Amino acid sequence: MATTTALQDAPDVSADNYLVVGLATCFLKQEGEVEEVKILEPIPSAALEAVLKGIPTSYSMAHGTTLGEVISGDTPEKPPEFPAEAHFCDDFIARAIAAARTYKTRPEAQAHIPPGTTRDDFNYSIERKRVLNQIRVVRKEDDVKQHEYTHKVL
Repeated sequence: MATTTALQDAPDVSADNYLVVGLATCFLKQEGEVEEVKILEPIPSAALEAVLKGIPTSYSMAHGTTLGEVISGDTPEKPPEFPAEAHFCDDFIARAIAAARTYKTRPEAQAHIPPGTTRDDFNYSIERKRVLNQIRVVRKEDDVKQHEYTHKVL
C-alpha cells in the first residue's frame, strides 16, 4: 500500500475508501488579465448531490475513484481520465481525505458515480467565474449603517 505516509494522520480512512474528483474551470487574475485554469479537486458528497440536482457548476466532469488511486505517499496522483494541463487544488490530499469521509457517512452517494466511471452531464457554467487568487479589500464605506437604537434595550 503506497499511501501509508499520507494516510497515517487519518486512521479512520484507508486507500480503498471511495472519493469523487472533479475537473473545475477556475480563473487566475494576473496583471489585470484573467487566465483560465483547469483544477482537480475532491468533491464532497453534499456538493456532488447539489451539482447532480442541476445547479450551475464550474465542474465539467467528475470521476469516481479511491484514495489509493489519487494519493501516492505524500503526493497526489492525477488519474488518466483528466487532461495533462490540469493542476491540483491547494491542500489536495487533506481535502481528498475529508471528502472521502463524507462518502463513508453517506455511502448511498457513491451510487451517483460508481468507482472507475466518469460523468460530464452537469449544468456546466462559467458565467460566475471562480477566481482563485482574488483579494477582498474591505473599506469603511462597505459597513452597513445601523440605527442608533439597534443595540439599545427599548
